[in-house]
Amino acid sequence: MSSPAIEVTNLTRKFGDFTAVNNISFTVARGDVFGFLGANGAGKSTTIRMLCGLLPATSGSALVGGFDVTLRPDDVKARIGYMSQRFSLYDDMTVAQNIRFFGGVYGLTREALDERMAWVMTMAGLSGRGDTMTRTLAGGFKQRLALGCAVLHQPEIVFLDEPTGGVDPISRRSFWELIGELSAGGTTILVTTHFLDEAEYCNDIILIEAGQLIAGGSPGRLKEEQIRFPILEVSPQDPLAMMEEIRKSDWAVETSVFGTTLHVMVTDEEKGRKEIDSLSRRLGSGAPGVHRIIPSLEDVFLHLLEQKRSGRKGAV
Repeated sequence: MSSPAIEVTNLTRKFGDFTAVNNISFTVARGDVFGFLGANGAGKSTTIRMLCGLLPATSGSALVGGFDVTLRPDDVKARIGYMSQRFSLYDDMTVAQNIRFFGGVYGLTREALDERMAWVMTMAGLSGRGDTMTRTLAGGFKQRLALGCAVLHQPEIVFLDEPTGGVDPISRRSFWELIGELSAGGTTILVTTHFLDEAEYCNDIILIEAGQLIAGGSPGRLKEEQIRFPILEVSPQDPLAMMEEIRKSDWAVETSVFGTTLHVMVTDEEKGRKEIDSLSRRLGSGAPGVHRIIPSLEDVFLHLLEQKRSGRKGAV
């Protein structure tokens, strides 16, 4: 059995009195797509910067590609690719100039660079546009170009820090298809995101809140282990008024707003439906649409946050 691509043990980073990352531990298997999920400011980017050797840890350790990030940072950097939140590109350079620049940084030979440049241009959908100024590219094209530059040297491990921010949904899906292709080719990918729906594309994920890990596992396993009561999606005329009333009841475990609907976790589905119908009548509105749903990772995340804030432990 091969060793993990990434091993993190009790990793902590403090900035003065503020703890950005608090004693986290996890492993990433080789060839996996590993999701690191949490809200903005949760500690994701700080962790990735430590794993890339860009920021020293306050305490704890990390092995990336089998090398200690603190003791052998150059060996780590030679084996990884990194794409930051801002795509890591130079807007005042052309598409081809960006690719050549990164090829030089990674020490590619002229022959290897020519071959990889052709691959990047095709992958990014920019064939024939090498002279285009990067700043004029639409977000989706710039995103794919940045990924191509990050993997020019065909690294073993790629870190993608919030790579889908600021692009349209179609470009996001296309980007995740590229991630899947890289993983199928044996590349290990750690991706941070606050888009919980993107976690469905990952082999394993961890959830982080305020610098602390609150759960981890495959998306399916998290849904199965963390959500054990039925969840009803309710479409009331006034979601906020109904949520306020539901939260006063003892038949609902948790209630969250999802757009114009509510997700209500109930101890008993039949009783929950009757209570929601009765509550709707008391509020003077018509019968709301109610149907049971398969929990999403957002349901899991909100449930775990509610547990953490209330001091409860264990799945429900």
